[in-house]
Amino acid sequence: MGMPFEASGVHAGSSATGVAGLPGVPGESRAARVNRRVVRMAWRLCRRIAILLAVSVVIFGVLRLLRADPAAMMLAPNASLAEIAAVRHALGLDQPLAVQYLRWLGGVLHGDFGRSMQNGLPVGQLIAAALPTTLELLFGGLLLGVSAGVASGIYAFSRRGRFAEKLCELLNGLAMSVPDFLWGILLILSFGILLKWLPFLGPIDNAYTVARHTGFLLIDTLIDGQFAAFGNALLHLVLPCVALGMGIAPPLMRILRSSLLGTYTEEFILAARLRGLTEAQILRHHGWRNAALPTLNILAMQVSLLIGGTLLIEKVFGMPGIGSLMVNAIGARDLPVIQALALVYAVVVQGANALTDALEMVLNPRLRIQS
Repeated sequence: MGMPFEASGVHAGSSATGVAGLPGVPGESRAARVNRRVVRMAWRLCRRIAILLAVSVVIFGVLRLLRADPAAMMLAPNASLAEIAAVRHALGLDQPLAVQYLRWLGGVLHGDFGRSMQNGLPVGQLIAAALPTTLELLFGGLLLGVSAGVASGIYAFSRRGRFAEKLCELLNGLAMSVPDFLWGILLILSFGILLKWLPFLGPIDNAYTVARHTGFLLIDTLIDGQFAAFGNALLHLVLPCVALGMGIAPPLMRILRSSLLGTYTEEFILAARLRGLTEAQILRHHGWRNAALPTLNILAMQVSLLIGGTLLIEKVFGMPGIGSLMVNAIGARDLPVIQALALVYAVVVQGANALTDALEMVLNPRLRIQS
């Protein structure tokens, strides 16, 4: 674990603070600091763009290794070779792979992902219709997972050396051994079928009809003033969000507890006790702040895994998100949909990592000095 904030020499009045209170190299002008940060941010942006370009090349290349001819799939089984050749020419499939990739990438940059080979609809339209459901699941899973992970981590730490801590470790180990899609099945069997407490299939009951305004079902029900439909849609999100959250909470709890244990061995914790601070104040002002960085790094990794985990969760619960769209496209070998969704997943993962970097800059003064 890195050096704690209080021990890093970065605090109010430190010599590492430059003009106008902004951290930087002592004596460095404000313009130089701003220029250095702009260059660093531009470099990070270029690096992420390069990663996305590399991912797009891999996606496009790997999918072309599949034994599937898009032109033949779009025509009737008894289509002639001349008809297939005409469609291949119209789609540009008779050109070199490099030319095909550049054409596809140019279309993506202009918002054109091509058309689905299953129904002929624009891929962008299909993604726009499915993405809100996935985002609602991701937000709900993150909210529940982070809340449960942080709360259980702090509780286990506060009961260190007691039976409650060992019990938390045991339950946490059991939770980590069960994948999120299996949690979904267990939740359906218990709370959906056995107890009949919560709905578990689809985004909302068929009895409700909600007009599409934003694509987000919870928001659309409120716009229409259908509060009963809002409650029903919220109940439908509970089980899948809990299943997704169970993939985040256990590792988050473990790393937070370990980080707090390591932080409390530092000398500044003892100094805080000698100053008369209560344990709650020490945890709030010193312990939690220093344990947040490693916890944030683990959370960023879990978010990346969570995005991929929505594929099976959406199929298990019958949610019409991009996970279900991806599974259906894979089954039908719908190449335009598959490559567009794979690129969307990559963009979301890079966005989550970029947000994590920004939060680390806010929480860690040393990173602001180095930038």
